[in-house]
Amino acid sequence: MTATVAAQQSSTRPAPPAGTQGRATAPAAFRALLLRDVTVLRKNLKEFIPRTIMQPFLLVFVFTYVFPKIGQGVGGGGRGSAAFSTLLVAGVVALSIVFQGIQSVALPLVQEFGYTKEIEDRVLAPLPVSWVAVEKIVAGAIQGLVAALVVFPVAALVPATPVHLHVSWPVLLTLTPLACLTSGALGLTFGTRFDPRTVPMLFGIVVLPLTFLGAIYYPWSALGAVKAFGFPWLKVLVLANPLVYMSEGFRAALTTGVRHMSLPAIYCVLAGFAAVLTWLGIKGFRRRVIS
Repeated sequence: MTATVAAQQSSTRPAPPAGTQGRATAPAAFRALLLRDVTVLRKNLKEFIPRTIMQPFLLVFVFTYVFPKIGQGVGGGGRGSAAFSTLLVAGVVALSIVFQGIQSVALPLVQEFGYTKEIEDRVLAPLPVSWVAVEKIVAGAIQGLVAALVVFPVAALVPATPVHLHVSWPVLLTLTPLACLTSGALGLTFGTRFDPRTVPMLFGIVVLPLTFLGAIYYPWSALGAVKAFGFPWLKVLVLANPLVYMSEGFRAALTTGVRHMSLPAIYCVLAGFAAVLTWLGIKGFRRRVIS
């Protein structure tokens, strides 16, 4: 009797406007996809942490522990070595974020578009295809944030010379999310433009130049000494590298007395990179899915 009455009442209830149910379902589906990626990250911490910590650990260990111990004199020795250790931390934080964006977004996408075809399950979620791409960026940004947090204990414990960090919290707390989103968008762009056969080219031709010309080991202003016919060509060339702005931004957030780019320029250009890379990534994602 109760079931009959309930059925009659539900049949007389007006239906929701067309499209309302889809708009209500999309945010829930987005959260579900993001929660799935976070859950996978939590369950794979045994693989995630060693993969994330290895490169920054080796960089900090070799440059700030081994070299001073063997008298290699990185940074000129003495106070110069300590200054170099402090300068390197900012670059390592930026590098960890960029590498995590590539590893957590680009490489899985290459596999999902390739032999696993897992992407077909994701695009069946009740939300626009573009939102699936944005979810990839957000998931990569979260993993980039975790990678950045891992670097600080390494930087504090490993160096043989003192590391003098002076944290500007407003800069650090605003720059880090922007850098993580830019990294996730970079990973999405790479992941939609490389197939499994060209992954070695991704690291050999794209990632390595990004790393060595990303102002990790030196401030960007120091490149002014590299000139041809009086023109600082390398200093201008590396401006196309988003890692430069991340390194300079974290240098501004974590150090004092080290020359760096102006903060307005860093924020504006990084925001521009995030917007352009997001647009390129979504465009490439849609093209790969629809085709």
